Amino acid sequence: MQLVVARIGRAHGIKGEVTVEVRTDEPELRLGPGAVLRTDPASAGPLTIETGRVHSGRLLLRFEGVRDRNAAEALRNILLIAEVDPTEMPEEEDEYYDHQLMDLDVVLADGTEIGRITEISHLPSQDLFIVERPDGTELMIPFVESIVTEIDLEEQRAVIDPPPGLIDDRAEIVSSRDESDEKSDEKSDEKSDDASGEDQA
Repeated sequence: MQLVVARIGRAHGIKGEVTVEVRTDEPELRLGPGAVLRTDPASAGPLTIETGRVHSGRLLLRFEGVRDRNAAEALRNILLIAEVDPTEMPEEEDEYYDHQLMDLDVVLADGTEIGRITEISHLPSQDLFIVERPDGTELMIPFVESIVTEIDLEEQRAVIDPPPGLIDDRAEIVSSRDESDEKSDEKSDEKSDDASGEDQA
């Protein structure tokens, strides 16, 4: 299975290094020296990583055969693709690769269908599931233990226990309106009863 693990950014310095936008949870494994990566567009590769280092919080890579700034700049925006065994699991327990989570059904503990994972967004603070609902709208579900209570790869589902308002905010608004309408109706009925009572007297 082929997975995008990084996108090449701008050239850094004059010796062929480039910045990269990392798209993998395991850059040490996928983007280490000696790794041979396919590219998109395919005509730009394959590329072999010669060196890698972190500078000011960004990963810098240099590829074999790329020796100056012009050659490095020519690689800008190219996607780096790794060959990954689809059965491979991360070393840490309760961690998953993005491709294992894509297209999982998202359900509540009682089996209520919420939607399907269409994207995983990696933010500095946490990861998010982008979930497409049956009506075509999207939800963002934080991938944290308190909300995502179970990942079942065999059943191809993710079980969630969402806090109030995460998935039912519109429902709450509608129900509160209904309650308001009911109270208004009750008041109207009371006034009608009062009025009819006066007439009878």
